[in-house]
Amino acid sequence: MQKRKRRHYTQAEKSLMWDRWQNGESMNEIGRSFGIQGHSSIQNIFSETGGIRPATRRRSSRSLSLSEREEISRGVVAGRSLRAIARDLDRAPSTVSREIRRNRGRRSYRAHKADTAAWERAKRPKPCKLAQNGALARIVANKLLLEWAPEQIAGWVKRAYPDDEAFQVSHETIYKSLYIQTRGALKKGLLAYLRRPRSVRRSRHHTQKGPEHGQIVDAVPIRERPAEVEDRAVPGHWEGDLLCGTKDSQIITLVERQTRYVMLVRASRKDTATVVKALTRHAQKLPRELYKSLTWDRGSEMAGHKTFSMATDIKVYFCDPQQPWQRGSNENTNALLRQYFPKGMDLSNVHQNRLNAVAKRLNERPRKTLGYYSPAEKFYECVASTD
Repeated sequence: MQKRKRRHYTQAEKSLMWDRWQNGESMNEIGRSFGIQGHSSIQNIFSETGGIRPATRRRSSRSLSLSEREEISRGVVAGRSLRAIARDLDRAPSTVSREIRRNRGRRSYRAHKADTAAWERAKRPKPCKLAQNGALARIVANKLLLEWAPEQIAGWVKRAYPDDEAFQVSHETIYKSLYIQTRGALKKGLLAYLRRPRSVRRSRHHTQKGPEHGQIVDAVPIRERPAEVEDRAVPGHWEGDLLCGTKDSQIITLVERQTRYVMLVRASRKDTATVVKALTRHAQKLPRELYKSLTWDRGSEMAGHKTFSMATDIKVYFCDPQQPWQRGSNENTNALLRQYFPKGMDLSNVHQNRLNAVAKRLNERPRKTLGYYSPAEKFYECVASTD
């Protein structure tokens, strides 16, 4: 069997691959666009830098250009002195002397070979901050073990060490240190603690779940929701949904809009009577001032919303059809929860204690939108103000 010849891609082709990867295309889709069956060769390109696009390399303005090297080559062939060549180039004689010496001397100097060699020698990546600061790297690693996101870690460190520049680190530096192992700062095993553990970093993109077609009688549309709910001016307004698993199992997820505080509730079945009963029982555990409204998707599990409102005096608003993003805080929370309850998991055996522990873990993480305070800190401020 004849071995298939390995294909080598030009820089322009690689650049196009990176463009498509950043736009969210899969490796298979990118491979097909290049007439390739499978994606192994595409994966090799992305894996070199962990799915993070390498920075575009540029020549320093102080470096010799190819045209200057060609001028040096012509001067050498013509037997001109180094000072004369340097004078024509407006360069120091020592610059020309070093250029010729490091590229095999007068007899063997070639402009194109010298230019290629200089480009290869210039591959000197900037030292990684985490590799240089072991104390900072340990802090980052410990927070990753608590399943904090890199952005949360970066924001928390900035708040915890406001006057120490050595302890300032960007979330991109953390990501790059995880995905590009040649940096030697963070162990690859820490990738497993990210919200979406992957060996290659993907472009940020989202998918919307399929629409629920249950008819909601007398549903109050989201456009009728008061302005104070929309702008998150006051606490007590929640978003809710079901996080579904296999075997018709599900969890009720609730997020308070102002503080992003998360609460999880067991639901043995998906029918509206069961869901409404669970929500009603849960609502009675919170102060009335902290539970004024609930925004839900168009799922049929909330067909009994009137029963819920009559029992709790909590108003229920519904997203527009096929627009679940209108309760964005809850959608984002459901994505976070998939780290603990992945798709394909049977949720029927998950105890309420486990749900409380996961909610506590999320609520104690600092959030960028809260100035890197945690939802728990902000929520308990609200609780204290109601006492």
